Amino acid sequence: MLDAFATAPWRGQASQGTSARARTAAWPCAKAPNQGNPFPVDVIQENYVRNVKNCIFSVVYPTPFKSKVRLVAVSKEVLENILDLDVSVKESSDFLEFISGGKVIFGSVPLAHRYGGHQFGTWAGQLGDGRAHLVGVYTNRHGERWELQLKGSGKTPYSRNGDGRAVLRSSVREFLCSEAMHYLGIPTSRAASLVVSDDDVWRDQFYNGNIKKERGAIVLRLAKSWFRIGSLEILAHSGELDLLRRLLDFIIQEHFPSIAMNDSNRYLEFFSTVVSETANLISLWMSVGFAHGVCNTDNFSLLSITIDYGPFGFMDSYDPNFVPNTSDDEKRYKIENQASVGQFNLSKLLQALKPLLDPRQKQLASQILKGYGEHYYNRFTELFKTKLGLLGENENDNYLIAFLLKIMEDTKADFTMTFRELSEITAEQLKELYIPEEFWALQDVGKHKLFSEWVTMYLLRLNSNNGDSDAKRRTRMANLAQRIILDLTPFLILFCPIKLTKDLKEKFS
Repeated sequence: MLDAFATAPWRGQASQGTSARARTAAWPCAKAPNQGNPFPVDVIQENYVRNVKNCIFSVVYPTPFKSKVRLVAVSKEVLENILDLDVSVKESSDFLEFISGGKVIFGSVPLAHRYGGHQFGTWAGQLGDGRAHLVGVYTNRHGERWELQLKGSGKTPYSRNGDGRAVLRSSVREFLCSEAMHYLGIPTSRAASLVVSDDDVWRDQFYNGNIKKERGAIVLRLAKSWFRIGSLEILAHSGELDLLRRLLDFIIQEHFPSIAMNDSNRYLEFFSTVVSETANLISLWMSVGFAHGVCNTDNFSLLSITIDYGPFGFMDSYDPNFVPNTSDDEKRYKIENQASVGQFNLSKLLQALKPLLDPRQKQLASQILKGYGEHYYNRFTELFKTKLGLLGENENDNYLIAFLLKIMEDTKADFTMTFRELSEITAEQLKELYIPEEFWALQDVGKHKLFSEWVTMYLLRLNSNNGDSDAKRRTRMANLAQRIILDLTPFLILFCPIKLTKDLKEKFS
């Protein structure tokens, strides 16, 4: 089993005479394959691109940069609260070498993970960690187990035609967005550090044939697990069913403690949990206007956290037909499709699980998958009711949400600021249709011919909030409504799963 056999000092635990260099020497690391790894490792240890069989990982070491490496950023919160390190560790040369792939912890064996996946709806075969290395697993003082992975750290057997590198531009995006998503309350991988080099890395940023020279960078990122749907798919497609069962049991035992390992229906319970948690995750994405951009099965975590930040974006104006990925010509992953793509990916997970299920379990699993839409619909509605300050239940809430989003679509209103300003404007101002100049997003919405009708419905619904007041409503909404978004790309949209009723369609026709 991958585990930690060296422990980093707790924040503040080291004596005053302990240097940052000494503290780095106690970094977490992975056991070597012969020290407890329950899975077979790739028998070929040379680092060249190939088709790998009968294993979960390949042993492969990071490739250091040739030029000088500089530390760009660290997450103080990740270092101190997850890795139990004092932030001063960033000053040490050992730390810089470790996070840039120049040094591995004594006794550890870096690994690249083998997985497959459906990309843009088509089985792509073997994919895997083409530019990432698992360099350690650490259990911190809170009892949390975290896997440490370098991204952009060089070629692996899974690099295909890639160079194993990441550029500064995309690495900054991943570092910032994973931390932003965490603080928005959305399950996500975390970023501990970012380094940059002067090594040349050539990229066609907009996929238009215009290749430009950029600088190579590496992110140290963390997750409770990097296993994804494609981790199971590759084993099922290759007929490696014993290994599939062993990996699945390991994942359940490590990450799904509520499921009993002696339960004959444990794979059903696992699938049911992943279905509901995936619906929850995508609903959360929508509630903050986030589009992942590349929702392939190899980018969908089995723990239902957000991973593999690529051409993502946060929405400015509300437009359900916008797409964050410039290479997605058919707009498969436009935000309007994210929920349905989630269901497609879960269907591929079920396909991978089927060799381990009996006929009765297969039938039950199909019923579980059919319930995904209801999970998503209910969670989406719940989140948007909260954004509007609605308490309790009302049969017209879905209509009210869909009505507002359609008005926002027609007026190209700013998604984030519309909800923020609704948390700040008073009910009396809305009643009088008096929108102060500083509420510029609501002024855009207010230009719609049906805005006054929506306001009347909204105020009537707010009046049904038992024990509520306008001041409480605004405070409650303001505590949840973000004011700014991480604007690293202009490409993002949001999808409303609530279909317009015939009545609503007539209003907007």
